[in-house]
Amino acid sequence: MKRLCTICARGGSKGVAGKNLRLLAGLPLLAHSIRQARESRLFDLIAVSSDSEDILRTARTYDADEVVPRPVEMATDTAPKLPAIRHCVKAVEARRGLRFDTLVDLDATAPLRSVEDIRNAVAMLERSTAANLLTGAPARRSPYFNLVELDAQGRVVLSKRPAGNVARRQDAPTCYDLNASIYVWRRSALLDGPDSAIGADTILFQMPEERSIDIDSELDFRIVEMLMAGAVA
Repeated sequence: MKRLCTICARGGSKGVAGKNLRLLAGLPLLAHSIRQARESRLFDLIAVSSDSEDILRTARTYDADEVVPRPVEMATDTAPKLPAIRHCVKAVEARRGLRFDTLVDLDATAPLRSVEDIRNAVAMLERSTAANLLTGAPARRSPYFNLVELDAQGRVVLSKRPAGNVARRQDAPTCYDLNASIYVWRRSALLDGPDSAIGADTILFQMPEERSIDIDSELDFRIVEMLMAGAVA
């Protein structure tokens, strides 16, 4: 069983400028995911994909096995992530003459995951017959109860109509917030599957809310800083 970990980190960021190299608990944000992957002892190789030479240089410094320059068209503000992951996998397989069975992507902006989260998510997929796995936390808002949209007349409507009356959020069907932390695929599902991380054969690995923050704003960054400072203390 051969496993590859990819970490995709663009040079540009609108929400938090230069976030992938910004120091968090004394390390560049990117370095936390590389270290977690290394400490998991799961992977034959760890590869970082980026359009930024500074990020690729930092990845080498923090012990990435491979760095893959990302094509410009895969690094725009509107470019989806899945093609960049596929590009990284194919580049590493071609360089090393390997074929990986399990492919894991760790989002650089989700540093609160634990090493055990990675191990357990990979084990969950490999024990199953599913094509791929996503991670998420129980949602604090429910489309059946307190997530709303505006209709054509500007009136409030529930995002998802429940089968019956739901008087409390706890009575609504359980929903999850995808936390963009860990993605796990079987090789064929990633390279030959649909252009979406969610397919007909996708399963979920549940993580707690306190390890599920994806840094997309300055507020997110500050919250993660506080949580990590508390963990160190």
